[in-house]
Formats: sequence, structure tokens, C-alpha cells
Amino acid sequence: MFIDFTRWADMVVRRRFTVIVILLAGLLALGVYGMDLHDRLSADGWDDPGSQSIREARIKDEAFGHNHIADVLVLYHAPPGRTLDDPAFSRAVVRSLNSLPRRFPDRIAKINGSYWRTETGVSWPDVFGSKDRRYAFASIALRGNDNTEVMRNYRSVAGAFAIPGIDTEVAGGQPVAGALNDTMAHDQTRVELFAIPAVAVLLFFVFGGIVAAALPLIAGGLTVIGAWGVIRAITTVSQVNSFVSPVVSMIGLGLAIDYGLFIVSRFREELADGHEIPAAVRRTVASAGRTVVSSATIVVAASAAILLFPQGFLRSFAYGAMITVALAALTAVTLLPAMLAVLGRRIDRFGFRRFQRTRGTAEDPDNPWGRLAGWVMKRPLAVGIPIVAILVLLIAPVRDIAFGGISERFLPPDDRTRLAQQHFDRIFPLRQTGPISVILIADDTADVPGVLDIADHAPGLAAPFPKPVQAPAQPNVFTTDTVLLDPHRPDRAIDYLRSMPLPRGTTVLVGGTPAEQRDSVDALLHRLPLMIALVFLLTTALMFAAFGSIVLPLQAGALNLLGLGSTLGILTWVFVDGHGARTMNFTPQPIMALVLVLIVSVIYGLSTDYEIFLLARIVEAREAGASTIDAVRSGIAHTGRIITAAALILLMVTGAFALSDLVMMQYIACGMVAALFIDATILRMLLVPVTLRLLGDFSWWAPRWLPRPRRRLPAGPAPAEPRVETAPEVVHSAAP
Repeated sequence: MFIDFTRWADMVVRRRFTVIVILLAGLLALGVYGMDLHDRLSADGWDDPGSQSIREARIKDEAFGHNHIADVLVLYHAPPGRTLDDPAFSRAVVRSLNSLPRRFPDRIAKINGSYWRTETGVSWPDVFGSKDRRYAFASIALRGNDNTEVMRNYRSVAGAFAIPGIDTEVAGGQPVAGALNDTMAHDQTRVELFAIPAVAVLLFFVFGGIVAAALPLIAGGLTVIGAWGVIRAITTVSQVNSFVSPVVSMIGLGLAIDYGLFIVSRFREELADGHEIPAAVRRTVASAGRTVVSSATIVVAASAAILLFPQGFLRSFAYGAMITVALAALTAVTLLPAMLAVLGRRIDRFGFRRFQRTRGTAEDPDNPWGRLAGWVMKRPLAVGIPIVAILVLLIAPVRDIAFGGISERFLPPDDRTRLAQQHFDRIFPLRQTGPISVILIADDTADVPGVLDIADHAPGLAAPFPKPVQAPAQPNVFTTDTVLLDPHRPDRAIDYLRSMPLPRGTTVLVGGTPAEQRDSVDALLHRLPLMIALVFLLTTALMFAAFGSIVLPLQAGALNLLGLGSTLGILTWVFVDGHGARTMNFTPQPIMALVLVLIVSVIYGLSTDYEIFLLARIVEAREAGASTIDAVRSGIAHTGRIITAAALILLMVTGAFALSDLVMMQYIACGMVAALFIDATILRMLLVPVTLRLLGDFSWWAPRWLPRPRRRLPAGPAPAEPRVETAPEVVHSAAP
């Protein structure tokens, strides 16, 4: 890396109180500024803005205005034994509908239409009522020129559609979107209430004291609230999807605590070596601090590759991840070292001596991780071949992977809003909220009926296209829409409509929810190989800059791809094939393609993260003169306990999202849990020693003409003999 960590550490030690005050004040100020972040996040960004379907939506909005026909759909049930025409029932419903625009003039624009005649809407019994006259619905238009504004208005009136004594269900685009967003907000609260206390307990047992355990938690909390402030600033110049908030909590908190864990552990090792406090801090920053910055740079690079995709949802995630990880690294190499310089040996206050024993950096701990590495390297093929075979078997289900978009099916099968939407779709199958629509732009308007006659032959249509509507101010622009027999399999209909022959001077654009989701998936799959290649190249280059070997980054990349493939196989087996659906209360369905990109980026970045911490200690032992085999055993012995603890911390934070009611969050959480388990156990503890044992000294090869990094720790004064009462002998290994 291009940072002089020695000079940086000197500055932090000399100006430790200034560093603490400035960073605390800055991060807290950002937190205060970001307190209203939730109100400024967007509900948009799920689609490819350059696709045909979004062009169709844009032209439709310009020519016909924003479509509010499916904002809110209220389904009314006639009383038992009566019909929709019952006088008392009809009066109560009409009174409620008429009152809505009067009570909320700034939120509700009008009643688009209903079974009954109202003050602001059309009455069309055959459209808005069922054939048996037991069910009817009303279409209610909310105010707002985009989805975000409409969603805010819906939240203000969400409870206004119920009528005492009458059975009603609320469906439509905004109730479904609101239920999805509310579930994500609930997930974030779950992390704050359950995951953080569990992490605090784990840190206490890792460090054996309240003070040492509190430091990574402080770093994690400040990182998250600081990230909120920076993202709040971004919302003033760009849309940021509401999904970014739980992502900041999940990734930011987990990584910031992990980085703090490595920094504090290394500092205690340096104290155990007998170094005075200033020298211990300098050596900690120059070793573990350097590794943290290398790791964070790689995770940021993996997140930045997501900017290749056009969807605002993905760009929002990239912004959130890059900002959060960068702040986590900044806190780890500035605020934490400054606090360590102030605390010194008091870091072990308020704890149990039994858990506080720490070995020095030069001591080669004889622990289970070191013994396991030694055992594996004595029989690399016998261990490696079965493990690789198992991982390949885990990859096999990927052949069944399927991609889809977001819908009410992301909610639990028993969710009230999902049931309302499905009930509505079943009773009124031709009024579904996600129709396929077309825009026709014709130089000769006489050609329009003939084009629609051809369009009606598209496979998979539930009904022919109705008579098109002509734009008031653009007489050559027409629109119409219909529904599909299966809106989750729209490809044949879309392909037909986009390829049908057209008269000269006529243009047809196909849009609607099915086309928007299809176009978004196509854009992702088109760019996904480029993103994976870019991430691989970036991480390889950055790891060479950190370690000076070409072979180590390639070995790490190969193992990371193996772990990533295994994780995707597990996700496909669980969420597409449906194993465990009843236990986890979800509906098996295609994986949302947007979230798959996030999973690929995050998992690859985190896998490289742990690889960096392990290889840093292996390289350190190698540079101290150890053989390849001894360096690998020493590196794993020193980092095994801390990498395991770091993985457990991330498992607790991300695992809390596995309890989500939203299937999208469930497969993010399960993907992270599976990846972390595979990475921290199978890859790091077993396959790394196997591959490095087989590669031998070739592991350190690089072309002579490539510049090699210089890794040098500050010398400091000669270490004194450790004092028993402040630096007891260690039994467990330490961090890089």
C-alpha cells in the first residue's frame, strides 16, 4: 500500500487526544446529520434505466401522466348472506370512499373508480365487482409524481381504508411496497436488539475484559452512524434506495467490529512482547493496521465493481458498502490506536485473568489451529481431494438457479398484505397490478388497429389488448395493456411483441412490470461476467501490492471462487428448490437477480478479507526466516482463534437477518452464513495449508521486474521482560 504506516502511527500516538476528539466529534456530527436518513431514501432503483421497458414507462408518464390506477386497491367483502347492493353496506362503503379525498386532500388525489358511484370516481359494476356480487374493489389514486413521493403519502394514510364492521383487504402497489420496506426496518431493529448484545458477550470472552471488548463495539457503532451521515449527504445529489440502511448495519457493524478485533488483539500481543505502550501502538498500526487497510481496500474495490450495473438499487448498495468499509478502516487505524495509546495496559481492566492470557508475536503458539495445519500439511492430497469434491457437489445445484424480480411473494405466505394481493388477483384475474403494457407511436394512426390484432396473438396473454387510449396532447401516441396467464413467465410474450412485424413509421415499446423485471435481469446477466473478472483482477493486483507474490493472490482467488460457487449452490438448493421452505416460512421462487449481484460482491470481498489477515501473518513469519511449511503453520496458529471469533461476530450480525420475514433478506443472510462458515473453516483452515504445502516455495514467486512491497515494523526500544501482573503468559493465539 502507498501509506507510510510508521509515520501515521507516530502522528496518532503523539496527538492521541486530538485524534480522539476530532474523530468522535466528526462521526457523532455525521450521525446527528443522518438521523432523518430513512425519510430521504428512495423506493425506486430496481430497474435498468436504459431498457426498453423504462423508455416505455417514461413516454407513458410524459404523454398520459403518472399511472395511479393501482396505487391502492381496497377489496370489500359483502356481509354473509347479502350482496354488494345491500343498502346499508353500500352506504357505509360510499361514505368511506367519499371521505378519503376530503380528509386527506394532500395525500389522496381521488377515487379512480369503484363498483358504486362516488364523488370523484367512475362507477363500473362489471369491472369493479365480481360476477357473484360478493366482492368489489375500489381503485384509489395517491398524490405524487414518483414512487418515493407516492410511498410517503401512502404511509400517512395507510390506516384510513378500514371500515368498522365491514371486512376489507388492502392490496395494490403501495401496500405491497410498504410491507416490504417495513419488514426491512424491523430486521434492522432485530439486529440492534439481539445481535449487538450477543456480539458484546462474545467479545468479552475473546478478550476477557469489558474495556477491551468495548473498543471494537465503539468502533462499529461510530462507523455505522457516521456512514448514515455520509449517505444522507449523497441523497441530496442522487437517489439512494431504502435497502441501503440494513446493508450499512449488517456489513458496517460486522466489519468494523472485526477490524477492531484484529487491532486490539495485535496490541495486546505487542504488550506481551514487552514493548512500551507507544511502541506497541506503532507496531500494531504498522502490522495489523496495514492489513486492515489492505483488506478494506479490497472490499471497497469489490463493492465499486457493482457500479458497472445501471440499477439505482445496486448503486445505492455500492455507495453504502464503500462508505461504510472505508469508515471502518479509518476508525480502526486512527481512533482505536489513539484510544489504545491512552488506555495502555489498562485495556485489561474489568475482566477475568483466566481469559486474558496472550502470547507475544514471536512466540509460536501450540494450539489446535496450529496442530491442525501441521496435520493437514503432512497429508495434503488425502485432505484436499475429498474437500474439493464436496465443494464441487455443493456447486452442482447452481444448474437449477433461476432469476426473478421483487413481488408480494417475497413476504411470508401468511402475511396480511400478501394474502390481500393474492386474494384480489384470484377474484379479479384481469385486473392484476403487474400487466404487460405497450406504447404505440404511429405516423399513420390507421395502422394502430392492425398492429394490435397482431399483438393479440402473443403467447401467454390472459386476454386480448383492449382498445388503446390516445394521448391528449400527442395524437400519434397510444397505450394499452393486458395481463398474462403467468406473470412470472413472461418471456415468450415479450419476445413476440418485440419482434412482430410493424408498418413503416410505427414503433412499439413493450413495458409493464414483467418487462421491467425481465430487462433488469438481462442487464445484470450481461454485465455479471465483466464484474467478476474486474473484481478478480483488482483483488489480485491489490494482494500483490500487499504481499509481493503473484501466486498467493491467484491461489486466494481460486479458493474464493470455489467458496462462492458452493454458497450459490446452497442458496439455489434452499430457496429455488425449496428445501427448508416450511421451516423458514417462505415460498420457493427464483432468486432476485439484483440481490445475487450483492451476494457475489460481498462474499468475494469478505473471503478475500480473511485471506488477507491469514496471509499477512504467514508472510510475516516467512520474512522472519521460517520455511514455507513452518510459516503456514505459524500463521494459522496465530490467526485461527481470531479469524474464528471474527467470523462468529459476522455470523451473529448477519444471522439475525436469517430470522427475517422477507425472503430477500433471508437468502442474503443465509448466503453470508454459508460463505462465512465455508471460508473460516474449510478454506482458511484446511485448503489454504493444502494448497500452500503443494505449491511450496513457488508460493512466493513473482517476476523480477515487478516492484515488491516493503513490510517493516518500527523497531522501538528493546522490549522489557513482561511483567506477570500486566502481561501474563498467553495460551491462545493472536491476530495479525
